Amino acid sequence: MPDHATAHPDRRVRHRYADVGGVRTFYREAGPMGAPVVLLPHGYPSSSFEFRNFMPALADRWRLLAPDFPGQGFSDTPDGFDYSFAGYTRFLGQFVEEMGVARFAIYLHDYGSQIGLRLAMEDPRRIAALIIQNGDIYEDALGPKYEGLLDHFAEPTPQSRKVLEDAVSEQGFREEFLNEVTRELAETIPPDLWKLSWPLVTPTRKQIAVGLMEGLKENLDWFPRYQAYLREHRPPTLIVWGPHDGYMPEKSARAYLRDLPDAELHLLDAGHWLLETHLDEVVALVRDFLGRVHG
Repeated sequence: MPDHATAHPDRRVRHRYADVGGVRTFYREAGPMGAPVVLLPHGYPSSSFEFRNFMPALADRWRLLAPDFPGQGFSDTPDGFDYSFAGYTRFLGQFVEEMGVARFAIYLHDYGSQIGLRLAMEDPRRIAALIIQNGDIYEDALGPKYEGLLDHFAEPTPQSRKVLEDAVSEQGFREEFLNEVTRELAETIPPDLWKLSWPLVTPTRKQIAVGLMEGLKENLDWFPRYQAYLREHRPPTLIVWGPHDGYMPEKSARAYLRDLPDAELHLLDAGHWLLETHLDEVVALVRDFLGRVHG
């Protein structure tokens, strides 16, 4: 008679809190405790909510961990926290330690791509594999929607900063989630994404979000470091990408092959939020990939 737990694995997502470096941190967890770990740092303007459907699809074979960064989602917004790429990298490292994880694959998307790569660079031996999905680290391959930000970096003014502040709004979130997709694809993206994310934004969190946008200027200086890490360590890498993305079009995906010529690249007919529109395709690719390199 087959073992019931094996025949019917528990794929449920648990919603939990932990103290991470003094910050009350909300996180989602799924999968067996002893299974290989997949770390899921989220992007902007979402939270661990972006992985809500992805996690149970892999929870039979992998342990998946998705924290909300401080000042985002359901995590606290403490005074004195370093709300920068460096601060979030330290936080993510503390989260991994709190979870008792020594080695992991990491899903790199949006802001989470740069934060996750900084963590990987701190100890490359911990990284079993990378899954890269619409995360930019090549300045010459940025899409046209970056032009306003680059202009602000070159010559910041009160008016250009107000444009950033105005983007942190329900309408701005809606535009981020829809982001250049076709009307047909837009109909598959649930309004829950912006309708549920926006009410969590306080005046303090709004300034944090604007500060992170401005922090992208300093982050550009890290792009060559990210590339050097990939080139030197060549972690097993799967690239799944939605090229209908005003920030990170197809050329942003193909640029990774300069430093990771052995990476597996899959371009789907999608935009920035693949897990909303092409979940089944991504899950199939990730399961096959992780089964070979981290299973």
